[in-house]
Amino acid sequence: MTFCVGIKVNDGIVALADTRIVRENEQVNKQKLAEFQHAGQSLFTMTSGLRSVRDKTLTYIDEKLRTDTITCDRLYQFVNLVGEQLRRVKSEDGPALAATNHNFNLHAIIGGRLSADQTPQLYYMYPEGNWIEAAIDSPYFIIGRTHYGKPILDRLLNYNTSLTSAVMLALLAFDATRTSVTDVDYPIDVAVLGRDDSTPRFHRFTEADLAETTTQWNWALAQSLKNLPMQWASPLFNR
Repeated sequence: MTFCVGIKVNDGIVALADTRIVRENEQVNKQKLAEFQHAGQSLFTMTSGLRSVRDKTLTYIDEKLRTDTITCDRLYQFVNLVGEQLRRVKSEDGPALAATNHNFNLHAIIGGRLSADQTPQLYYMYPEGNWIEAAIDSPYFIIGRTHYGKPILDRLLNYNTSLTSAVMLALLAFDATRTSVTDVDYPIDVAVLGRDDSTPRFHRFTEADLAETTTQWNWALAQSLKNLPMQWASPLFNR
């Protein structure tokens, strides 16, 4: 399976993706946070779903950008291009996949900033090729294993969260997911694009890199549990 999260706050955007791929009894690591170069700018995509659909779609996008005189100056234009190529792959491979009981289930998060974008942009694309944009009242998208990381984001993330805190919340959402499932794991790839920046910064982190942070988080949770008021539960224990 997959865990990918994209966050947009006032200070910029954050992307985090795990690298675990499970094939029956095999486990391998593959990059799910892909960097794209277009018009001198760097963008990123993250996907969940069939890897064959992902790879073919990304290949078609790269071919289209190389062979056609297409220059996107707004990120939504690039997202439209992704949607067009995704529908092309669906028309080619959809019937064969359906015949073998495979769902055409590619979901994508796309982020970056092109020359005419006033701020960094973040989009979520459905398997049908249509999309929605991150907004003040919906500042994040998760694809893949979506349930385990949502509570901490829904509780603590808002549009005014700092960019550093957004990175931390992305990590903690991943950590909650990794704790509960076996098909999401380190290393993780992270990208950050500040509000005034034009190029994201990418970095890969191992479990050892983040051990101090996740250990302290577990300790803080345990201490908070001990310190929570329990007077409300007295009828359950007093005789």
